[in-house]
Amino acid sequence: METKIEKVLKILEEEIVAAEGCTEPIALSYAAAKARRILGAIPNKVDVFLSGNIIKNVKSVTIPNSEGMIGIEPAIAMGMIAGNDEKELMVISDVTHEQVEEVKKFLDKKIIKTHVYPGDIKLYIRLEIANGEDNVLLEIKHTHTNVTRILKNGKVLLSQICNDGDFNSSLTDRRVLTVKYIYDLAKTIDINLIKPIFQKVITYNSAIAEEGLKGKYGVNIGKMILDNIERGIYGNDIRNKAASYAGAGSDARMSGCGLPVMTTSGSGNQGMTASLPIIKFAAEKNLSEEELIRGLFVSHLTTIHVKTNVGRLSAYCGAICAASGVAAALTFLHGGSYEMVCDAITNILGNLSGVICDGAKASCAMKISSGIYSAFDATMLALHKDVLKSGDGIVGVDIEETIRNVGELAQSGMKGTDETILGIMTK
Repeated sequence: METKIEKVLKILEEEIVAAEGCTEPIALSYAAAKARRILGAIPNKVDVFLSGNIIKNVKSVTIPNSEGMIGIEPAIAMGMIAGNDEKELMVISDVTHEQVEEVKKFLDKKIIKTHVYPGDIKLYIRLEIANGEDNVLLEIKHTHTNVTRILKNGKVLLSQICNDGDFNSSLTDRRVLTVKYIYDLAKTIDINLIKPIFQKVITYNSAIAEEGLKGKYGVNIGKMILDNIERGIYGNDIRNKAASYAGAGSDARMSGCGLPVMTTSGSGNQGMTASLPIIKFAAEKNLSEEELIRGLFVSHLTTIHVKTNVGRLSAYCGAICAASGVAAALTFLHGGSYEMVCDAITNILGNLSGVICDGAKASCAMKISSGIYSAFDATMLALHKDVLKSGDGIVGVDIEETIRNVGELAQSGMKGTDETILGIMTK
């Protein structure tokens, strides 16, 4: 029987993984590459059935290594022609210029037909491809690489039981996670158990943030904040530097930068939000590597805990889930008590829980920067023992009820919002 610590380590392994490019289009590339490998040939017929949230998160984002292509069909074609499904979310990390030219020729045939999946599963991908007499059906549910069904020429190659109504059904039981357990474990866990994964987080995510500050990506929110610090218009403080650093990472990623990111809860933007402000804070405050890693542990597990309630994909902005993790970690690194950590999370969830997700695109970087600013405010309020009270809107009697309330808001209350957003984006 697994211990609680073993479950937590397994959760970290499931949730913090490397991915190149925004995870929703990359999931399409992965599905396409896997289906093509099973078919054994490049298909001449491709039908793809996608949930609204997948469509929303693929429509406007640049595909890495595609030389600037955007959207659903290029994501599928990249995987179909040049993908290696054994690399999972790094499926198109080694694409050459010659392969991109082949992808463009494949797209010119206009054989990829996209259909809206009518069910309630938020993360759903089904590819039906054919070449001559041979055909393959491949289905993914709930998480980006969770293949639940494969058929070839009608023969079942894989059929994985999956609870359609439970978006966490394929994952390690998350009930072990509470803010109290996360806080206590962060103080006591053997650092060597978590050091390797968070060293990768530091290396990968810092690299793309630095690239975002150097290059021209998206709206350049990260670079803009830094430039205005240097011009004396913005203050030269940790809050601005952290917002700049996190925003820069998203600027680069949403614009198709080929550098990999360590994701959190299935999202590179959430992975960068949960890590980059803490990395910058630790550097500015000269914290030790162990302090940084323990802070990242708090940030990521809090993000995962909140996101478990919200769901993989919804109308609720995932960067706000991650910003709540940042607030928890900043409070923890300031020496704040468990109660103060709870208060910091409460303050940010009570503040920014109305921010919508209208797909993956350049403005995600702006939402991330806004979330970081709010995380610092939430932290400073908590350290001064100022907190939003129970009954203030969605704020519950304790932190766990508040998190559950946010989940209810995201899953039930914002269902209509999600449908309206998709309607606007696809009209």
